[in-house]
Amino acid sequence: MTDLTLPSDDTLTHNGLDAAQKGRVLVLACGALAREIVAVTSGNGFEHIDLKCLPAILHNHPERIVPAVEKAVEDIREAYDQIFLAYADCGTGGQLATAADRLGITMLAGPHCYAFFEGTEGFVERSEDEFTAFYLTDFLVRQFDAFVWKPLGLDRHPELRDAYFGHYEKLVYQAQTEDPALTQLAKEAAERLGLPLERRFTGYGDLETAMNTFRQPS
Repeated sequence: MTDLTLPSDDTLTHNGLDAAQKGRVLVLACGALAREIVAVTSGNGFEHIDLKCLPAILHNHPERIVPAVEKAVEDIREAYDQIFLAYADCGTGGQLATAADRLGITMLAGPHCYAFFEGTEGFVERSEDEFTAFYLTDFLVRQFDAFVWKPLGLDRHPELRDAYFGHYEKLVYQAQTEDPALTQLAKEAAERLGLPLERRFTGYGDLETAMNTFRQPS
């Protein structure tokens, strides 16, 4: 998958990514994870892994995730030896894990991408003290308007900002990469929400660990 050219973030948000059907293992992922998955697979020379992404905007509609995953697996299962589901629970209330078991596919563990980027075990331990934190990843920083500002109607009614975010105490930017431009975007997002910014470099966290289980034997 080292030669894969990804589409724009807008395309990953609304349309996802079709599989090339060139590998033996399919990673079926949220479009918000496409760049991170490609970085891991390309960095390790995982030519046996193919990638298919569902539209990242499903992040805002968790009730649509399970049906979309089921259809994708049904449509493409015969082309691969194994399918790995690069989604966490993502607000499905355990329904996605149940579907993965029923479909016989492996699923990334964790409540959501914020947890597995930071390391699910540590994130869960901190969650009781950070329930007033609002999280963004690299992708969500780049797509802040599409996932936060516009869906909440703040582009039309900015006066509603405090009604939505008044109970938050900080914005935590989980940085997968060392990119000053993204850090600046995170600062701007925090200012727009009226929140102090905390930046944490996470790298790829548990996502990279999980992807390494699909390493080909030498």
